[in-house]
Amino acid sequence: MESPGYASSTEAHPKQSSPHKSTASDYTEKTTHLRFLVSNAEAGSVIGKGGSAIAEFQSKSGARIQLSRNYECFPGTSDRIIMISGTVDDILKAVELILDKLLNEFCVEDGDNVDPRTKLRLVVPNSSCGGIIGKGGANIKSFIEDSQAGIKISPQDNNYVGLTDRLVTLTGTLEEQMRATDLILLKLSEDPYYSQSEDWSTSMTIGVADEHIGIVVGRGGRNIVDITQVSGARIKISDRGDFIPGTSERKVTISGSQKAIRVAETMILNKVSSAAEIAAVAAATESQYVATVLQMSCFG
Repeated sequence: MESPGYASSTEAHPKQSSPHKSTASDYTEKTTHLRFLVSNAEAGSVIGKGGSAIAEFQSKSGARIQLSRNYECFPGTSDRIIMISGTVDDILKAVELILDKLLNEFCVEDGDNVDPRTKLRLVVPNSSCGGIIGKGGANIKSFIEDSQAGIKISPQDNNYVGLTDRLVTLTGTLEEQMRATDLILLKLSEDPYYSQSEDWSTSMTIGVADEHIGIVVGRGGRNIVDITQVSGARIKISDRGDFIPGTSERKVTISGSQKAIRVAETMILNKVSSAAEIAAVAAATESQYVATVLQMSCFG
């Protein structure tokens, strides 16, 4: 069954040959997952026409591939999240297939026959980053030396309440990125809590008419505080005059887990809907009153 908030082919298919296999064996048969970011355009390439590309990736790798929806982005970015589930070898094969396709379609060749160095941004829980770094940075130094890829872990972002993930950026050729991914994924697989952390943090933006922003915020900010506390999501409203292009709607950005976002979105839309209904009733009452007065004046 497809999880809410994900877009994917319905199920993984039996895997075919897998050229890229992990060099370690202790955890390669353990079921785990890996997440990384792609632009909206790249996500379209991964899905393919009618889902053909994602179905092929799943068939060839044996892994399950899911994408966040086009309005669900990693907080602070406009990028979507891919999650690949399966054994370590299945995941590595799927990653290689995807990156190879993106490299061919989006990387501009400079004609010098040198493999391009690109960036791959993995999404890793805060709690698992320590294992990647290691004591005194020993693990990450070893990974860099082994893979020859650049590996950088972003600092924890406190601007987004409820954000429990960090970005691990791998810079290098496809081969270097794959080796670094192999090493990092194996380290993550050793963490017993890592496999339980699949409710990723995202953000989405909805439009709310300028005249309804007040009801979302509430007197003294009471409503928005209630929504935040109940849902666990973080809510940011654009400044006056900062509208969604082509509309008079302010931007309301909701960040947090998928569950938190759904709860907050529902609460906001309910308040807006109630305000719109009240306004409609008031307008109808006023119109009826005006009509009555005009009718009485005619008989007067």
